[in-house]
Amino acid sequence: MNKEYSFNIKRKRPEDLFENVSDYFKAETLKNYAESKSIMRTQKKITIRALELLELKNNRPLILDAGCGPGFAAMYLNELGYKTVVLDIISEFLKYYDIEYLNPILADMCYSPFKPDSFDSIISISALQWVIRDVKSKSERLILTNLFVSFYQILKPKSKMIVQFYPKSTVIMDYIAEIVNSKTKFKGNFIIDNPNNPKKRKVYLLLKK
Repeated sequence: MNKEYSFNIKRKRPEDLFENVSDYFKAETLKNYAESKSIMRTQKKITIRALELLELKNNRPLILDAGCGPGFAAMYLNELGYKTVVLDIISEFLKYYDIEYLNPILADMCYSPFKPDSFDSIISISALQWVIRDVKSKSERLILTNLFVSFYQILKPKSKMIVQFYPKSTVIMDYIAEIVNSKTKFKGNFIIDNPNNPKKRKVYLLLKK
């Protein structure tokens, strides 16, 4: 991985402008996101790549889609035959499509409502950037720590999880790595596709319990 690449973020993102994700995803914005065929296609591609990286051995794994939004990733996983549970903090997302078969849970992914050793894998797509935005924020550090500690607890032993997100800088990535390494027993690393192409770059965090 080339450490010299630049993120080159020139304008503020929604997570910079809104304190809570639910303040942004509502009304017309939520509708446009949930109905976007482009976003659906993008998340399908990300899910395909995530599955490649996970290399799931279990033929019928139980997967948690954390921060699922309207369920794009989980619906595709279901098509492939995976058993999936979806979780999101925004109730309107869970009602947008008929996803009862995905066992929708209304909850904050940073405060898992599940029992220890519940899942064979966890997938989270395009959500983590809403959790950590300011490395100087003590409250965000506590929330981020709780997220990874919770994920560690609810994963079955020797299972893997993957998080795809849009960090603003390598500082954010280093900060996340420091918390994962110091607060959990996860082993893993960042995988960056197209690192030197900002438009095509995708950042994944692959972790194993």
